[in-house]
Amino acid sequence: MTQKIDAIGLICPEPIMLLHRAIHEANPGEVIELVATDPTSEKDVEKLLILCSRTSKKNIRTVRLAEILEKDSSCIHLNF
Repeated sequence: MTQKIDAIGLICPEPIMLLHRAIHEANPGEVIELVATDPTSEKDVEKLLILCSRTSKKNIRTVRLAEILEKDSSCIHLNF
């Protein structure tokens, strides 16, 4: 199952707060897709994943970044 988070137009910290909640609610095998236009989202996601890897029992297997939509939009896929 894929959960899509549409954070287009939202600015920090909203995209990361939405992603954080989704990570904690995710089931094994689930994919979370974050679409964000805030240029700081990519670095914020990296920091959040480091924090989650240290404090959460969830195993985040892969992270893939791909440019989509517009030049300043990024799509981040997280597989659990």
